[in-house]
Amino acid sequence: MGVPFEALLPYGIIITMFGVSGYGLHYVKRFANDGKKARWNRDLWDRQMMERDQRITGSFRGQSSNHQAPTGFEVSNPWKIENRIY
Repeated sequence: MGVPFEALLPYGIIITMFGVSGYGLHYVKRFANDGKKARWNRDLWDRQMMERDQRITGSFRGQSSNHQAPTGFEVSNPWKIENRIY
């Protein structure tokens, strides 16, 4: 005896929704990363370079080919200052 077609309808809906959610997640990640693939396994160096890129270009994924830093960049120090009481 064969499988009734009514049983295949829910499976089709489930497979379609998996595809829609997967494509939606892919689109959201690309949109958040300026059209580039999402970064993974970032260490401290990568995070510091992302902060530097954000200060230079205004975007975490943006990069600049200028050989000189933009005006005002020399005073925007990302280093954390340690407060000590002497």
